[in-house]
Amino acid sequence: MFTGIVSAVGRIAKATRHAGNGKRETGLTLKIQAPYRGLKKGESIAVNGACLTVERALPGGFTVHVVETTEGRTLFGEYAAGRPVNLERALRATDRLGGHIVQGHVDGVAVVQRVERRGDAWVYDLRVPDAVREVSIPHGAITVDGVSLTINDLPGKDLVQISLIPFTREHTTLGTLGVGDRVHVEGDALGKYVRQLCSTAR
Repeated sequence: MFTGIVSAVGRIAKATRHAGNGKRETGLTLKIQAPYRGLKKGESIAVNGACLTVERALPGGFTVHVVETTEGRTLFGEYAAGRPVNLERALRATDRLGGHIVQGHVDGVAVVQRVERRGDAWVYDLRVPDAVREVSIPHGAITVDGVSLTINDLPGKDLVQISLIPFTREHTTLGTLGVGDRVHVEGDALGKYVRQLCSTAR
């Protein structure tokens, strides 16, 4: 469980593809540089919004294994050395819930359709998967590359509009987003439960 409050921006140090040979499963291993101390094998870290398990804790970073299922709904297969990534360690019961309830289960990939500056904020229109749009409401929550954000508006049937304040642009990877860029998105967990309950209530 996470909150969408990014605690560090890490960097992909190495991406290794595994074909599977009996000794190693197929999939992708990412070596990630991060400033965290005290990481332990088996703990969960959200990497650009996707909950991944630490396989090895290393000086100055860690490794994770991206299984084919996760790779199929994320952009990890395109990540290369040098790419910055938003990081968040798992929520502790005593932590402040500064963002919203984030499961780290990426629902799909969104595409930036429009970028506009409004005063001291930047507004982005994202074309999102249907499953995310269905649980999105104005002033509700959405997770974009691991960042908890408030939905500004719903400007189209498949669009969600978000706004980034200067602090978010400076302390996450979202500050470099431009038209055509793709990001991981996770719809609001509460909205998903409401949708499921309503669809089964007859």
